[in-house]
Amino acid sequence: MKKQLIAAGIAAALLTVAACGSSTYAATPFPTKPTEAPATPAKPKPQPNCGNPVASFAPEGPLPSPDNLPAGSFMETIKKRGRLIAGVSADSLNLGSRNPITGAIEGFDIDMINYVAAALGVDVELRVISSPQRLPVIMNNSVDIVARNMTINCDRWSQIAFSAEYYHSGQKSLVPRTSEVKSLGDLPKGTTICTPTGSTSYANLRARFPDLTAITADTDGGCLALFQSGKAFGISGDDTVLAGDAAQDPYARVIPGEQFSQEPYGLGISLQHKDFVRFVNGVLEQIKSDGRWKASYNKWFAAALGPAPAPPKAVYGR
Repeated sequence: MKKQLIAAGIAAALLTVAACGSSTYAATPFPTKPTEAPATPAKPKPQPNCGNPVASFAPEGPLPSPDNLPAGSFMETIKKRGRLIAGVSADSLNLGSRNPITGAIEGFDIDMINYVAAALGVDVELRVISSPQRLPVIMNNSVDIVARNMTINCDRWSQIAFSAEYYHSGQKSLVPRTSEVKSLGDLPKGTTICTPTGSTSYANLRARFPDLTAITADTDGGCLALFQSGKAFGISGDDTVLAGDAAQDPYARVIPGEQFSQEPYGLGISLQHKDFVRFVNGVLEQIKSDGRWKASYNKWFAAALGPAPAPPKAVYGR
């Protein structure tokens, strides 16, 4: 009888704990898996014909001073607001990343924003965005401009406008330093490679190496985390980004020589503000000619990519 009472008491206690637990605590969700490409890669959709993708809107005359911006222009709107709102990365070392000492976001892309803001005579408000957010924040006018290693192409021209090219990059791949592969093509079928979501790197990887398994992360830092945790064997993306990844991980290396795309970077701006695109192109012309572009390149990229090349030449014709 005593044993039966004890068993009944234990059962009642367990029921009480279960009842309390169900009303007080929520189950811990399992970590979400990285997004994986479909087993059969989709055929890339044909891009709309926009002519020469890197062709932008030519500046109209000399660059106006901050105190003499055209009346009714978007530049005047920004000037009255007192700040330029820019979408940027905070985890792409040397392009746009947060300094762990000062807390400031800095890098080559940030320099481009600061040059534009100085030409307008305003402060800068940086809004950290992920790769998939680059187009939406421009199209819904959450920001005035995006500087986040964004490749100019015809598909994007159908949704936003671009400045003239401000940097010429190319897609490469990062692998463990102990790996002796000279090309991603040397890897076994199904090897997992990470690219940022919403990037041209993903489409390029699927087209060039369809036997590899492509997974994605919303940020460049997300891909690095997957690589360092062993969930991705390597990372494929722009050389600028991979140079920053390798600088953060002594056990990683960028495969030399294998570059399988051309990635012209442009500053993204709304199609509603072509006057601002022309203004930004005037700023880019100035910094390319007066040495500021070269100084910025050497500060952020020379250690990993060598001395500054000639700045990319502007192409106009829209």
